[in-house]
Amino acid sequence: MYRTQCTFAERSLVATSRDGMVVAPHFLAAEAGRAVLRDGGNAIEAAVAVAATIAVVYPHMNSIGGDGFWLIAHPDGRVVAIDACGRSAQQATLDLYRGLEQVPWRGPLAANTVAGAISGWGAALTCAAGNMPLSNLLSAAIHHAESGVRITSGGAANARTKSDELRIQPGSYAEIYEPQGRPLQEGEILRQPALANTLRRLSAEGLDSFYRGALADDIAHDLAALGSPVSATDLASHHAEQCAPLSTRVAGATLYNHRPPTQGIASLLILALSDRLGTGSAESFAHVHGLVEATKQAFLWRDEHCGDPEWMDASPQELLSSSDRLDAMASRIDPNRALPWPYPSQEGDTVWFGVADRDGCMVSCIQSTYFEFGSGLVLPRTGITWQNRGASFRLAASGWNALKPGRKPFHTLNPAVCRFDDGRTMVYGTMGGEGQPQTQAAIWSRVARYNVPLGEAVARPRWLLGRTWGENSTTLKLEEGFPPELYQDLAAAGHDVEVVASANSMMGHAGAIMREAHGNLEGASDPRCDGMAAAC
Repeated sequence: MYRTQCTFAERSLVATSRDGMVVAPHFLAAEAGRAVLRDGGNAIEAAVAVAATIAVVYPHMNSIGGDGFWLIAHPDGRVVAIDACGRSAQQATLDLYRGLEQVPWRGPLAANTVAGAISGWGAALTCAAGNMPLSNLLSAAIHHAESGVRITSGGAANARTKSDELRIQPGSYAEIYEPQGRPLQEGEILRQPALANTLRRLSAEGLDSFYRGALADDIAHDLAALGSPVSATDLASHHAEQCAPLSTRVAGATLYNHRPPTQGIASLLILALSDRLGTGSAESFAHVHGLVEATKQAFLWRDEHCGDPEWMDASPQELLSSSDRLDAMASRIDPNRALPWPYPSQEGDTVWFGVADRDGCMVSCIQSTYFEFGSGLVLPRTGITWQNRGASFRLAASGWNALKPGRKPFHTLNPAVCRFDDGRTMVYGTMGGEGQPQTQAAIWSRVARYNVPLGEAVARPRWLLGRTWGENSTTLKLEEGFPPELYQDLAAAGHDVEVVASANSMMGHAGAIMREAHGNLEGASDPRCDGMAAAC
């Protein structure tokens, strides 16, 4: 039986090793991955253990009822992407939402897409030359679901804030998360016996049973009983897709991210455009202003073109490969003045985690339910919290992200990988909706352009243009702790500057792992979360 090997107080935010590394936004998930590596598992197997465990111990941020996206950096130089995004139900038509102006954010009609995360685990394991039993990979998650896990301060605050809109939803939410008629408080124990049994069934029946088996029958039964349009046929038709990642060249490195329907194109565009600007010194006006203005250009392109790749009218990879087009986009950036903003922005809650093994395989992975606790539907038979990613669809007959049966919704999720020309490889990412590409840009630029140590690059103050988890304003938010003149210079250039408290969760829960050319590993976890860098 799995046993945790450290407490929250003993967790490490920065660690080094040659034998393996796991970074996750909850220390119990990082511990689960490290246990697999120590038992001889590889990075992909360890990543599945992390994915399963974090779905149990961080349920407000992700679930096995959500979606996932993977980048796997193999030792031979290949980078493989896995798209585990579920499509909208065949019954999710405009007629179903007749009389509504938008898809509801909560409830049965918000649960209108297949949950793809489990299929991503299966697809990833086909890329692994490992032989560790699935029961070993899921043992920590089963243990924590059955025995219980202590509620963190962030989890308690989230459950308290969202209680009014979640406990009224059909299903088992209130029974599991408010067993005493109120939200669980910090330090109290969350037990999820139905979810533990589901994970045990996956271990025995195989991951495919989530979509085409007895477990799928139970999932479909509950979804129908609760009023979701997702059917057994929708589940059975789902498969994760292995695909090529997006990539682009910048000085000294090749950057990788995930293809649409994620916003990986935005993350790569920000760095490709800023590579064409003068960046000054770290945390200078030129550094931050340049990245913020590159973010605006990237978001404008993303929001016009990015969605289900089968419905897109532009090629992200062609753009990223065209120096002329990138130069033209960069030329629209004024090095001294801010482009007027705001612009419609995207939300999203998620988790990022990374794993590296001793043989040089590295994983960058992200999974999500979209909003906190997704649709709010917790399936009684299985204990699965179902996502509301399809709430982002537009109720329109055509155009960007318009609702159609069998369509993938737009995702803010995007895991990142960087191959440096000097032989280093970095996997990195964060949760945080609109903030994900911006935090990636902050971390990468600090490490790659200014030689800031990895842990410091993650922990230093960050900025956010637009809204993210729990935020609706569209100002340029900067944490306390930057040089005082930076706030003044940005405001003078036309930015709508808002100063927020340091170490702020709205800036995301980031992490990174760097593998040096000679094999040394360094991991960094964000002090803004409950995570850990776990070294073997």
